Amino acid sequence: MITTHVLDTSRGGPAEGVHVLLEVRQAADWNAVGRGVTGADGRLVALPADGMSSPGTYRMTFDTGGYQRDRGIASPFFPEVTVTFSVRDAAEHYHVPLLLSPYGYSTYRGV
Repeated sequence: MITTHVLDTSRGGPAEGVHVLLEVRQAADWNAVGRGVTGADGRLVALPADGMSSPGTYRMTFDTGGYQRDRGIASPFFPEVTVTFSVRDAAEHYHVPLLLSPYGYSTYRGV
């Protein structure tokens, strides 16, 4: 299972309404395997769409520009954030949080 949680550190709370795309690399191509929008708690737990993942290289793209424009930032510095990571054991839970502010972000492997 792959999940995410977006926190808006400039507001000190969850980032509701962030569009997220999950893709898996297959040879030289990236194929979408899930997408969604963070809820009121900033979480998105329906990735990939079928709930299953297999070993491989994945990337999560967060539409941070759309989120920030919705909150009055006319020209976001980071229009999107892409996090690429490896799934080695499909039986494990891969939680990829994003801590977001208008001029910075960080991520890590959570639990």
